[in-house]
Amino acid sequence: MSDVPQTDVSRPSALPTARLLQRQTQPLVDQNSDEYLEAIEEEWNRRVDVEVETLVDGMVDIVALAGIGDKDKFRVAQEAFQAQCRAESMIRAANSLMSTIHSMKLLLLLSDEAQIAKRRDAELRGAQTEKVDAQKKVAELLDELLLSRKAHNHQA
Repeated sequence: MSDVPQTDVSRPSALPTARLLQRQTQPLVDQNSDEYLEAIEEEWNRRVDVEVETLVDGMVDIVALAGIGDKDKFRVAQEAFQAQCRAESMIRAANSLMSTIHSMKLLLLLSDEAQIAKRRDAELRGAQTEKVDAQKKVAELLDELLLSRKAHNHQA
């Protein structure tokens, strides 16, 4: 079996005649699992960063628009419209973030359980080995302690 870890991530591919979302990236078939998962992770991070940046920029703009001062009705109406547009943009970004979070939860729930179980079992074996080694060490130290006490009692 190969040393390269494999995943159960599906690798969708477009039909040869498809023209949508053609990218200049490395073909998915040529990527190993690690490269593919790293590319997916980067895409998720980019999407989250864009939406969070939209939310932050929108909040900054709304706070800037909320300044109090001498304003005529036209200026107040203009700022109200700008605030409403920014709020709508922020709502879209928040909905997109919620959708991304939902997708991430589904990916986690539907991920490779066998790999998680293998990691858990390996960790358990390691902990059991450490436990046995510690028990042996304690037994040796206890034997040394008892022997030294016994020798000390015979001398006295």
